[in-house]
Amino acid sequence: MKLSREEVLHIARLARLGMTGDEVGRMSEQLSHILENFDVLQQVDTAGVPPTAQPNTLQNVLKADEARPSLPQDDVLANAPCREGDFFRVRAVLE
Repeated sequence: MKLSREEVLHIARLARLGMTGDEVGRMSEQLSHILENFDVLQQVDTAGVPPTAQPNTLQNVLKADEARPSLPQDDVLANAPCREGDFFRVRAVLE
């Protein structure tokens, strides 16, 4: 499927891309080649192939949660830029 210059310019306008005349010619060639590859893929018989969303089996790689004692509060607040008692002091986000 060969794309015309006008079609490439239309696609560029939709994507809000500015293109020079040289770029339009190159894009016309490249996009036409991509569409030809899709035409070849359309001819492949996939009648007996079930649709899949993921070709590889997915597996959870996270380890199970286990309860542990937390850090001491002084250690947690040791590097706080601003501390107020036993809490982090932050600037108000809402007025």
